[in-house]
Amino acid sequence: MVEQKEKGRTYRRMVNSMNKAVIGLQRVGIVIGPMRLITVTGRRSGLPRTFPIAVLPLTGGQYIFQAYPKAAWVANVRAADTATLTRGRHSSTVRLIELPVEERRPVLHELVRTSNASVGKRFVTTGLAEGATPDEVAAAAERIAVFRIEPLR
Repeated sequence: MVEQKEKGRTYRRMVNSMNKAVIGLQRVGIVIGPMRLITVTGRRSGLPRTFPIAVLPLTGGQYIFQAYPKAAWVANVRAADTATLTRGRHSSTVRLIELPVEERRPVLHELVRTSNASVGKRFVTTGLAEGATPDEVAAAAERIAVFRIEPLR
């Protein structure tokens, strides 16, 4: 268990370093895969906070998924009415609707079933799921926030 926690910390440090690079590249117009920048008002500071996030198309819409326990962007999105998603130099204001736990299960199952094996493993590495299979990740739905993206009209 201690070894798993250390792996999670090491992984988080690596991702934090990569996030800085992704933010810099996005801001100059270079996009990487499904990555976008989400900007949301900080729940305590009231200041805009920007995080790189993968937006993934699945049956029924486009979704973003919590990949780390206690992720700050999740708490900020829950407290905000809207967020801005930026891809390269194009931005749009959206509403992020958090799915109830029972609605998360099939979406998480589909995500892991249709993605590279590293997606399921990421949930294990960060301590959100016990195993990397679609069923095991879906079973961890109460610990993994899932938001559906809805454009503002």
